[in-house]
Amino acid sequence: MSISNSLLVALILVSIVFIALVALSFFVKLQTAIISSITKKTDSLKQETKVVEKPVSNSKAEEMSAGELTLIGVDEETAAMVMAITSDELQIPLNELQFKSIKALN
Repeated sequence: MSISNSLLVALILVSIVFIALVALSFFVKLQTAIISSITKKTDSLKQETKVVEKPVSNSKAEEMSAGELTLIGVDEETAAMVMAITSDELQIPLNELQFKSIKALN
């Protein structure tokens, strides 16, 4: 096989690879366009079905209090998580549980 034939074969193979890469690029762009149009449709549906949330009044929250809770080395967010996890694991509603203190273990 001569050098000119070898160069011709190499050129054909390289062009086939580039054509395949361009085709893949167009395929990815097409998928992106399809997915973005579907996402826009679902977003518009979500915006139409927004739920109006009512703020909780402080007087009702104070009525639900079951006593005092002592936090020892624990911030309020962590204590809230501990109480929620305990309620979930025990399958008992949170308003039926009474916590006296929550202490961090070192």
